[in-house]
Amino acid sequence: MSENDGAAGLDCVVVGGGPGGMVLAHLLARAGLRVTLLEGHRDFDRDFRGDSLHPYTLELMDTLGLADGLLALPHFKATRFRAHTMAGSIVLADYERVRSPYPYVAIMPQVRFLDFLAERSAALPGFTLITGARVRELVIEDGRVVGVRWREGQQTRELRARVVVGCDGRFSKLRALAEVPVTDLGAASDLLWFRLPREPGDPPEADIDLYFGPRNYVGMLGGISDWQIGYTLPKGGFPAAREAGVEPIREFLRSYVGWLEDRIELLAGFDQTTLLSVELKRVERWWRPGLLLIGDAAHVISPVGGNGILMAIQDAVAATNRLVPALRSARTGATDVPDGVLAAVQADREPAVREVQADQVSVERRAKRAREAGRELIPGRLLKVVTALPGVKARGARSNSYGPNPPRLDTDLLTA
Repeated sequence: MSENDGAAGLDCVVVGGGPGGMVLAHLLARAGLRVTLLEGHRDFDRDFRGDSLHPYTLELMDTLGLADGLLALPHFKATRFRAHTMAGSIVLADYERVRSPYPYVAIMPQVRFLDFLAERSAALPGFTLITGARVRELVIEDGRVVGVRWREGQQTRELRARVVVGCDGRFSKLRALAEVPVTDLGAASDLLWFRLPREPGDPPEADIDLYFGPRNYVGMLGGISDWQIGYTLPKGGFPAAREAGVEPIREFLRSYVGWLEDRIELLAGFDQTTLLSVELKRVERWWRPGLLLIGDAAHVISPVGGNGILMAIQDAVAATNRLVPALRSARTGATDVPDGVLAAVQADREPAVREVQADQVSVERRAKRAREAGRELIPGRLLKVVTALPGVKARGARSNSYGPNPPRLDTDLLTA
């Protein structure tokens, strides 16, 4: 049995309630459009590995009048991004040099960010959130995507709209259903994540740090009460690492992150770790008639540099700038969003995405060569020379804060 949910005149169905999908749905609803956000889980209360809100995102929230409320939630202000090498410590990016009302990266559990936006969006007349909706089918008519279907108990539910946007992550179901080919750019590493408690005596300057040794490095993200730590493995190296147990990880921490000595033993077993398979992929075409893919559904970003959330939110802004005028026109005349509008979103964002991914591919290849040679990934002495040049830290911070060619929201569109 199939039930059409009767959303005649629905402008957009957004599939996936991550940062990109949530921001897009909020912006479309702010523009006076009717949008339904489908999230496969029942809530957002799970352990994410992306907790970084960059100055671009905070400035966007400020533009929407949401920054004060968001930053009233518990968060940690990271002001520096540093690398620790055998040749010493280097500041790669100093966010306090960024000309912004928010010269820092806000480290906030992603669940808090998503819950906050969902609550604010619920107050908008055109916004609907449906949780537990795992999309299983695309509704296609005359070669055009016109909606989606999912199961709820014994019933099939169907929702139709003028455009469907897939924001459902690196393992996108919509991408697979649309049979969109994916190009693998060749990630060479995986990350094993775990947490250790933060203590009052920890180095005050520790914010977002990388610690490099031979063959491996760890990335550390400072939170309010703990450290989120990612330990690198060669791609596909999880079974061997599990066989070896946690002692090699603890030994690396003792050798290269010595100030954690008093709590390293709290990492007692592999059940305290989570494998994050590092992916670097993209689709050649982000759309097909009636369907647009953004965020990790269109281009999987490596966690190196913490750019995944930033890229997804910028995709949402670019999509808003293009979709709002098209959807308003569709209401008054044609019923479809033209293919050229969907292609324009990709054209707006693809150069920036390709630039970020090219940098990440370079890092992955360098990591693989260093691991095979048993040497340190980063030549610390060279980095010291480079980062001592005037303006390098500020440029590094700006690049990480905004990414290449960041889109500006057309705020005039938010006036319904």
